[in-house]
Amino acid sequence: MNYPRTRREFLQLAGQGLGLLAYGAVAPSFLARSVMAGTPLPEKDRSILVLLQLAGGNDGLNTFVPWADDRYHRLRPRLALAGADVLKIDDHHGFHPSCEGMHRLFMDGKLSVIQNVGYPNPNRSHFRSMEIWETAAESDAYLPDGWIGRYFDNCCSGTAEPDPLALNIGNELPTAFLSAHPHARHTLQDGNRRSRGRPDGLLAALEAMPASAGGNADFLRHVLMDSLVTERRVLERIANYRAQARYPQAPLGQALRNIAGLIASGLETRVYFVSHGGFDTHANQADRHRQLLTVLSSSLQAFQADLEAHGLQDQVLTMTFSEFGRRPSENASGGTDHGTAAPQFIIGSRLKGSLHGQAPDLKVRPNADFTHSTDFRSVYATVLQQWFGADPLPVLGRPHPPVDFLT
Repeated sequence: MNYPRTRREFLQLAGQGLGLLAYGAVAPSFLARSVMAGTPLPEKDRSILVLLQLAGGNDGLNTFVPWADDRYHRLRPRLALAGADVLKIDDHHGFHPSCEGMHRLFMDGKLSVIQNVGYPNPNRSHFRSMEIWETAAESDAYLPDGWIGRYFDNCCSGTAEPDPLALNIGNELPTAFLSAHPHARHTLQDGNRRSRGRPDGLLAALEAMPASAGGNADFLRHVLMDSLVTERRVLERIANYRAQARYPQAPLGQALRNIAGLIASGLETRVYFVSHGGFDTHANQADRHRQLLTVLSSSLQAFQADLEAHGLQDQVLTMTFSEFGRRPSENASGGTDHGTAAPQFIIGSRLKGSLHGQAPDLKVRPNADFTHSTDFRSVYATVLQQWFGADPLPVLGRPHPPVDFLT
């Protein structure tokens, strides 16, 4: 049997007397909801958030550099970047020399830096600290759902979305997407791991199932059909996309290229998630960090240029986050160890000002850490309220003062 890949195909089959009755319990749940609810046309101006995880703990001090502070150079006799090499934004700060694209975006008012972002009682475990960032929990609390999932629960429940509300390019569902109520979410494996035959594999699994088995088998049939329809639609849109910017061939560049293609195609997804890993630079940091930042900066620049070429720049906000920064002082192995606070980078066309928050205090003893000056949940509160038009309180659990970086 040829299964439908779009709502139009599904409705055409319905007009032939096949539609919902023919598929019965196996109808893709989001297609069935759309048909029965009479879903309106997609909102072409909906606000979209792209979350970019810098996995491993990015060294914020060598990304956004206090080049004019003598204490920075004393803390890092080998790793400190010379003022002559830094891409300056003023008489005190600048970007790593590999961040030409980010520097240009900053100078054009399309990138904001929120300085010294963290949370009280920081945890230096990769897993636990990333969990805190993705759930927006206190450091001593454990939550079963993510901050994006709670946003969906509180603001998007009851909607009949023909496309996934959330889409991750990676290998597993991000904790940030976990929710108390079911929502359409999809994980698309990155180009290095995705098999071109994956939709055919899903179809083969579906066709191998009994026509009606009941119970868990019918539930699995639902899940497989949802995955099959979503995967085919997503891959077709990516394959047909013609980017208007030159992206790096690195996984991050290609992931952002694919996200731009899905947005340009009219996919109704509200939140995208992609990860750029390798930032756990305990040893020999200089070259590795340079490579990572080169990919990050050029990918972000290409993504923003591509969105602008398609007239989508006012619709998309990109936000980086990392589980923690690195310690202010370098270690004996030419690297930096797990720290606490670091800058967050916000990219978009609707930004207010370029530099926000209080810079980290470099008056620290060796092997000590920064004390954060901006709670990351204040950044989330700003995105929820000013970007999505949602009340942050049910999502974050308590009030957090906003950061004034959006118009």
